[in-house]
Amino acid sequence: MSVKQVSSNTEVDERLAALMTNANAIRAISSAVEGTLGPKGLDTMLVDKFGDVVITNDGVTILQLMEVNHPAARMLIKTAKAQQSEIGDGTTTATVLAGSLISEGVNQVTKGVPVSRVIEGLKAGVKKAIEMFHRHARPIQGVHDPMLERVALVAGREHQDIAQLVVDAARLIGEEKLKESGYKLSDSVRAREGADNQVLTGVIVNKKPMNEDMPKLLENASVLIVDDALEPEEMGDEALSTEAGFNWYRQKQQEFLENIRKIIALDIKVLLVDRGVEDIAEEMLTDAGVLVIQRVSSRELKKAAEHTGARAVKRTGLKREPQDLTRYLGKAGKVIVDDKLEHVCLLQGSGKPVATVLVGAATEEVVGERERIAKDAASAVQAAVKGGLVPGGGAVELAVARQIEEVRRETKGMAAYGLDCVVGALKKPFSQIITNAGFNPLEKLGDVIAAQMEQESDKLSINCDNGEVSDMWELGVIDPVLVKVHALKAAGEVAEAILRIDTIIKKREERADGKGEHGEGNW
Repeated sequence: MSVKQVSSNTEVDERLAALMTNANAIRAISSAVEGTLGPKGLDTMLVDKFGDVVITNDGVTILQLMEVNHPAARMLIKTAKAQQSEIGDGTTTATVLAGSLISEGVNQVTKGVPVSRVIEGLKAGVKKAIEMFHRHARPIQGVHDPMLERVALVAGREHQDIAQLVVDAARLIGEEKLKESGYKLSDSVRAREGADNQVLTGVIVNKKPMNEDMPKLLENASVLIVDDALEPEEMGDEALSTEAGFNWYRQKQQEFLENIRKIIALDIKVLLVDRGVEDIAEEMLTDAGVLVIQRVSSRELKKAAEHTGARAVKRTGLKREPQDLTRYLGKAGKVIVDDKLEHVCLLQGSGKPVATVLVGAATEEVVGERERIAKDAASAVQAAVKGGLVPGGGAVELAVARQIEEVRRETKGMAAYGLDCVVGALKKPFSQIITNAGFNPLEKLGDVIAAQMEQESDKLSINCDNGEVSDMWELGVIDPVLVKVHALKAAGEVAEAILRIDTIIKKREERADGKGEHGEGNW
């Protein structure tokens, strides 16, 4: 090799140094989760410095718990978290797609294709693929469509009991609620050691009553929610030392006691409080047979208000006249205190219908994993109701990849190489699923593509049990289209961001006084 050739290669290496560094970091993150993909995917063990162990094949859990220092890798993890927040499922697919898009992009750049042209083609390919995904989707025929059970089973990793719980909950609250903006069925999932699997028509408050003398079972109970502390208004020690201040203090104490008597007189039986409760109030309410729960989370207060029809009040609102205060009360048909699970169930509320999925676990070690599985299933079911279904097992990705290849043949210019990146990425989930199942991905890829073209079908893929080309729809291997769409969209965004990075520069360290390490001004 000549000196000139060595110099040229060195320049290329230096020019791509940032891209290669970032691509390697992304590849490492992607490889950490790709082994969990598909029905034959395996688990990952995460161990911290104290020896605590988490065993899971949930992509977002692996990404959240693994130790990561590289900034590009952190970008990918943030994208996966965004996928989880937005759609609740498909984080592993999003991560694998992003890793493949970046790898394919780097391959094109090292061949001499300008980064800008690769990005141009990549963006066009992702946009076209998303359109194709929606065209391939089949709508759900309401919450009683039997396909919902298959969606829950696939997303719930073949846990029949969990899948049935989630579907029952979806049918209980109805299609309208599932399509409501901001509502997440996965938020209704709770897992507890020693609990029985059940769907409750109500909400669970994960707190015990203030004391053991409070009632354990109530029916047709009025509910009051205090989004505040149930305590007298406080006064500083300095103010208390004056006569006027002391008189003001006594007046507030009397007002507070009068408010407690008002609660009792209104026959309120359940009192949920955001913060603490004064001792004298606890004593009076206990004697009156009122069930009081203090320090309830704002999220649970909101759910309880929605289900019972109650409107939260501040402690100053308790000064209202009794007839005015009744407008803030809710109703629960049944209230049950579960001493074993240390929570309170508010059931059959007079407000909006709310379902709570209670998932039982045999031991403490599997509680978290069972809850994650149920949340994935709930998210998938809700996504299916919102957007419809597509064949799973990588089938629809391969069908869309073939359509993108047709677009690529009609595309002029170097942007076509960016389309190649999208085609390669769309084939990656299928190849990884097949690899995890123990088959040759190249062989099976050829078999499926040939069968899809021959039968003009987007439903064909490989049965991971026997390696045969099969109809995914008939096997019940189906996925919500929104999971696919959001995964590809997120992967495309992070791939574009990574490919655009040309230089990595370490920021100057800032001192505690806000100055750089070189003092005032510039170097």
